[in-house]
Amino acid sequence: MARDNHGSPQEDAALISLSPSTSSSPRPQRVFSDLPDELLQAGWEKCWSKRESRPYYFNRFTNQSLWEMPVLGQHDVISDPLGLNAAPVPAGEGGVPTTPKETKPPKRRLSEESAATDVTKKLKMEPTPTPTPAVPSSPAVPGVSVEEKQFANLIKTTDVYWDLDIQSNVVVKPPPTSHLLPPPSQSLPPHPEVELLRSQLVLKLRQHYRELCQQREGIDPPRESFNRWLLERKVIDRGPDPLLPSECDPAVSPSMFREIMNDVPIRLSRIKHREEAKRLLFKYAEAAKRLIESRRASPDIRKVVKWNVEDTFSWLRRDHLATKEDYMDRLEHLRRQCGPHMAAVARDSVEGICSKIYHFSQDYVKRIREKHLALLRDANIPESAPVAPSPDKRVFCHPVRLTTPALPGQGGVDVQQDGSLVCVRYKGESVRINQSYFSKLFQLYRLSSTDDPGSEKFLPRVWCLLRRYQVMFGTAQYEGSGLQGALPVQVFQALHRIFGVTSECFASPLNCYFKQYCSAFPDTDGYFGSRGPCLSFFPVSGSFEANPPFSEELMDAMVTHFENLLESSDQPLSFIVFIPEWRDPPTPALTRMEESRFKRHQLILPAYQHEYRSGSQHVCKRDELYYKAVHNTAVLFLQNEAGFQKWTPTPERVQELSAAYKHSGRFSNSSSSSGGSEKEPTREEGTSKDSVNN
Repeated sequence: MARDNHGSPQEDAALISLSPSTSSSPRPQRVFSDLPDELLQAGWEKCWSKRESRPYYFNRFTNQSLWEMPVLGQHDVISDPLGLNAAPVPAGEGGVPTTPKETKPPKRRLSEESAATDVTKKLKMEPTPTPTPAVPSSPAVPGVSVEEKQFANLIKTTDVYWDLDIQSNVVVKPPPTSHLLPPPSQSLPPHPEVELLRSQLVLKLRQHYRELCQQREGIDPPRESFNRWLLERKVIDRGPDPLLPSECDPAVSPSMFREIMNDVPIRLSRIKHREEAKRLLFKYAEAAKRLIESRRASPDIRKVVKWNVEDTFSWLRRDHLATKEDYMDRLEHLRRQCGPHMAAVARDSVEGICSKIYHFSQDYVKRIREKHLALLRDANIPESAPVAPSPDKRVFCHPVRLTTPALPGQGGVDVQQDGSLVCVRYKGESVRINQSYFSKLFQLYRLSSTDDPGSEKFLPRVWCLLRRYQVMFGTAQYEGSGLQGALPVQVFQALHRIFGVTSECFASPLNCYFKQYCSAFPDTDGYFGSRGPCLSFFPVSGSFEANPPFSEELMDAMVTHFENLLESSDQPLSFIVFIPEWRDPPTPALTRMEESRFKRHQLILPAYQHEYRSGSQHVCKRDELYYKAVHNTAVLFLQNEAGFQKWTPTPERVQELSAAYKHSGRFSNSSSSSGGSEKEPTREEGTSKDSVNN
């Protein structure tokens, strides 16, 4: 059931690149690399000048060019022309290249050397408090390429779209013995080297998927079907990797199979004009004929498909006055007549694609696991054995605490500011984030991380987190942003004020509003406040917001999980769920919630009259933060009896929640300009307190 538009080849081509270039100018041709590691990490490359027929040295970070080999510690002539921040170069160091006498920088005075030494000592030893008291003092991070003063500027709060001061009194219990998913605390701690390998293998797996679809079915992979495959697989995966599946039954993904079959024999796009409809009908008939001739099919199937295709060609040659609607009706007729036969013929091939991608993923998980365990062995860190918690133990909700200690020596990550963006880089691979969200991550880290009081591992963990989400949802522009869409800030404020909501069931450190939330990756996100995946989270009491990614299998598993929690708890427990109102055909999750005995009220928000915050809000521009929902959104209140008594969705409260959508993002501007007599953009279905289902 394909619900989303498909991407253009230009967008999908961006999958080939993992990280953006650090410069918009063309890169010089790199001829060979015989430079010391220190210079390579500082961005220097040895290149060849065609005009001068001689080698020269180019810095890809600063775009600086030198004829002679640069000196490690030499100041940047662009950002520091007087050399005030340059560190002195000790004479006779073995790993530092020397320059001819005439090219050596002039010797600095003693006062300059003292000042430079003091800056270095200050960076390594003395944390400097930030000017604003709301932001914690900046950490002393060894090996960072910026001074503490510059780092303090990076973590200054500018735009705020969250409230990290809201406390939660949620009580949780351990998962039952029947729960099959791996415990979040058993995840291995993240490391940039492992995350770099994982990102490379995920990109390779995406490329395999594209090639298989093109070679076997002659189509491009359905847009974001790979992303939904990852979501659907993790619902049932019992493997050790936080991203790639390796222990799933069945091996063939229903989500991936369904989306590929919807595009066989060709992908159908939205039609606006008559000529487009005519062209699409011709292409579909031609593709159906080609498919049936190139596959093994029974004589009866070949006869039916070929007869309908030839009849369509005859109709196209004969009827020159057909309208757009005539062409679309004919296309629908051809799909009804030939679709089941083509699906039967292509079934084995499409199942082969799904199975092959899954087995590739299994091999990649094994490679990642071996790399991770080798790093742990080198650091003399044993892998922690699973610990069975007491089933009766109930505690206040807290972030995930990994049982395996973090790996030491996570250096090599540097950070620099690029306008309003912060660029975090490891081994030449860059990830970017808006400065305000970088500040948010630092605040979440200081609130949630307990094993790093000096924040020395902050930058490596930020790089791992950003890299994880970048490769999970793809590198094409706007890819995956719909799967990470969030509610507007005003709606979160209303949920907290009216219904006591303090936690989110589906969020990330990047798009969360509260500091307590569930997210997909306990290993990277736990240091930033995550309580682990929602399906492995077992609250006893509390009021929660749930806006799941639009994966049918994940939403269906969410309903099962919520009903089990509501059934087993006698404390006030409430879930306010936001999902698309898909009716053609209806999704199992929506149907089950509408029929659930825990449903206390239902609210429908019409399409184009409400909005979401972009899933790429941490990197997008301010005017791209919000987008209008193209489908209706169903808001359902699932509550046990105690939760219903405490947070009853009365008409007044529901009306106040609906009004919050009118004051959020772009919608507030458009509604205010159209006048104040606009009808309420909601439709309500629910039960009163006197007619609660048993």
